[in-house]
Amino acid sequence: MLAIFTKIKDRVEAFLNEKNIVTDCLNKIEEKTGIKKRYLALGAVGVTGAYLLFGYGASLLCNLIGFVYPAYYSIKAIESPDKEDDTQWLTYWVIYSFFSVGEFFSDIFLHWFPFYYVCKCLFLLWCMAPVSWNGSQVLYRYAVRPFFLKHEARVDEISGKAMSAAENVTREVLHTLVRNRAVGPAEPEAKRLPSSAFTEPTVD
Repeated sequence: MLAIFTKIKDRVEAFLNEKNIVTDCLNKIEEKTGIKKRYLALGAVGVTGAYLLFGYGASLLCNLIGFVYPAYYSIKAIESPDKEDDTQWLTYWVIYSFFSVGEFFSDIFLHWFPFYYVCKCLFLLWCMAPVSWNGSQVLYRYAVRPFFLKHEARVDEISGKAMSAAENVTREVLHTLVRNRAVGPAEPEAKRLPSSAFTEPTVD
């Protein structure tokens, strides 16, 4: 357990020493107040936790926590030559997607429970934690991957048939549109206007 907290602490220290918009703001506040940025970060975490408990719009804040940090490190993973971090964050986004879909159906009941958004935030933090047994790795290894491998062939078959049917329907629609355009009704002739010339009446 001590090794886990040490690793998390090292990751936080590394983040605070990086050059990004968060550390730039913390450095400016540290210069003006004299409070070290690690304490400022701890204070921000405490305020965030209190807001998740009692604040208005806790759902938005919780979703931002589950999105902003992983999105930032996902972009860094894309830009880095190492592929291991790509797999790590792809796994996180798979679990995040499953969780979001499940939450869509259960949120109307769960958000009434006390500390729901704190628990949700802790779950998302566990999924992105810089440890080998974080939530995304555990859930993917023991839930998502076995289910996927069991049904992969069937899903590929169904998706292949669906794609083939969609292509056939699209092709038929396009052919019908082209044929109707080519064999469409002729333009109606313009109605002839009555002659404006004066004609003399004939006398029998």
